[in-house]
Amino acid sequence: MIWRPSLRRVARTNLDRFMAGHRDYDSLWRWSIENRDEFWTAIWRFCGVKASHTYTAVTEPAEGVRQVSWFPGARLNFAENLLRYNDDSPAIIAWNESGQRRAFTHHELHQQVSRFAQALQASGVSAGDRVAAWLPNIPETVIAMLATASLGAIWSSCSPDFGVQGVLDRFGQIEPKILIAADGVQYNGKRLDTLTKLAAIVRGLPTLRLTIVVTLDDPHPDLTAIPHALRWQDEIAFYAPKPLVFAQLPFEHPLYILYSSGTTGLPKCMVHGAGGTLIQHLKEHVLHTDVKPNDRVFYHTTCGWMMWNWLVSVLATGACVILYDGSPVHPRQDVLWDMAAASGVTIFGTSAKYLMLMQKAELSPRSTHDLSALRTVLSTGSPLPVESWEYIYSNIHPDIQVSSISGGTDIISCFALGNPVGPVYRGEIQVRGLGMRVEVFNDEGQPVTGQKGELVCHPPFPSMPLYFWNDPGEAKYRAAYFERFPGVWRHGDWAELTARGGVIISGRSDTTLNPGGVRIGTAEIYRQVDQIDEVLESLVIGHTIDNDVQIVLFVKLRPGVELDDELKRRICLSIREGTSPHHVPRYVFQVSDLPRTVSGKLSEVAVRDMIQGRPVTNANALANPESLADFERLRF
Repeated sequence: MIWRPSLRRVARTNLDRFMAGHRDYDSLWRWSIENRDEFWTAIWRFCGVKASHTYTAVTEPAEGVRQVSWFPGARLNFAENLLRYNDDSPAIIAWNESGQRRAFTHHELHQQVSRFAQALQASGVSAGDRVAAWLPNIPETVIAMLATASLGAIWSSCSPDFGVQGVLDRFGQIEPKILIAADGVQYNGKRLDTLTKLAAIVRGLPTLRLTIVVTLDDPHPDLTAIPHALRWQDEIAFYAPKPLVFAQLPFEHPLYILYSSGTTGLPKCMVHGAGGTLIQHLKEHVLHTDVKPNDRVFYHTTCGWMMWNWLVSVLATGACVILYDGSPVHPRQDVLWDMAAASGVTIFGTSAKYLMLMQKAELSPRSTHDLSALRTVLSTGSPLPVESWEYIYSNIHPDIQVSSISGGTDIISCFALGNPVGPVYRGEIQVRGLGMRVEVFNDEGQPVTGQKGELVCHPPFPSMPLYFWNDPGEAKYRAAYFERFPGVWRHGDWAELTARGGVIISGRSDTTLNPGGVRIGTAEIYRQVDQIDEVLESLVIGHTIDNDVQIVLFVKLRPGVELDDELKRRICLSIREGTSPHHVPRYVFQVSDLPRTVSGKLSEVAVRDMIQGRPVTNANALANPESLADFERLRF
């Protein structure tokens, strides 16, 4: 155990109030999965879901992979729940890498959403229409999403780091009526114009009626190459704020379309419902993250990652959302901590990769910044190495909850996450989510504890996708999650359930290694390699040689460092001593960069295909496809 909350802290948590009558978290979790309808009713009431019509039942049987319909009879609006506060307390504080700050109160947010909703309505947007956004992480993105949801239209967003084909691969499938985009982006000290790319995107989306352009610094950009384009500022200014009218819609009305990574073909379009997203996010924010109205919640994300959707839902608690647009390490490596200190951030969310970079740079934010308001650090995107837990408590804050969380775009939420009333153990996600019957299955489909296997979740749960876009008969939906274990959601994570109820993620199960018949999660190797100072990042694959799987390790090193025999020896020794001889790679190669998807995740599959001479099926899913050139030249 590395940390435990004080009794005083526990007594102030939302979860402590909710679990009255239960002796501990484990008994509450078991009650939540054994009494499904009673549990979700309690969440609805405790979190104050706002609805114009109440439900006639919590669930009723339904055909298809979802098995049930949730809260039939209820009528609500997602945006109305996020805009339930309308006062002068802060709703959004937005920063960029240049240190520019903008702020909106809840009342000001209402006004801006009202104006843009009127603009959308005047453009013919109604319930079920798709509004697409190619935007950075700025307040206008939140405003546009809320306006879209207020009308019952469906929101879908991509980050500007998606290239033209990557955007068209996604938005082209859903046929949007409106596109919202920025005229440029700022990243790593550079201002990049995006209007040429935007013109190409608009030409590839024949269903568009209107393109709305957010101008970041040039008040009058040349939009002549973009058909039917208007400036955001003009659209907003044309309408005076008036009380919002929220379309009252069924609980399972579609809200968001999110996308798979697209590494094995066109991205799958996952449609998420308004009610399921809302109630799952409320549960996770209020109970698992202990968000309260006076909190200031930050998550470093782009609008192409589900963590953006997760972050924005914090508005429903009355807390303030902190946005950041730009590089997390420019103009200084500790720029996010400048922002956190200046904003009084209480809950700081980031990726495991970022925390490892901070650790390798030997930064100590607790020594250089006032982080007295900080209460929780969240980490996701990949498993958080054991050493990073030590780093956080030694160099960021000694008395906070470190909450590693794991879920996915597929469920727009989490399977395993934090427990603000329980202890934190190094290398473990604290608990399985309430209402989520998560288990680890062995190859025979039997639940196991203390052994690695497939992370699964027994349906139903409310944040399952409503459906996949253009998926007649649910063929893609079933193939994605239910083929391996019929009737049980297989998520694709290689995991272990500990005896105390924690979860350890060892990587993706489709990238597990099998040298000599021993199955190994890639995260087990990454944890050891990350301890080598000279290594910035690493990627590992299995490659079949002489009828056996051999481990091949690729490393990106610090500038000026070359991979010599001594460094190879130290890398292999660290892996051997920290894991086992089976984990030691047969080959270690230095590369200039490692391929990542546009959502920032290492693409082991792309490297494996390249090394094995197979075509990389969708290089458009990569943020840096040029990085594959190093791998193409390698020979074994």
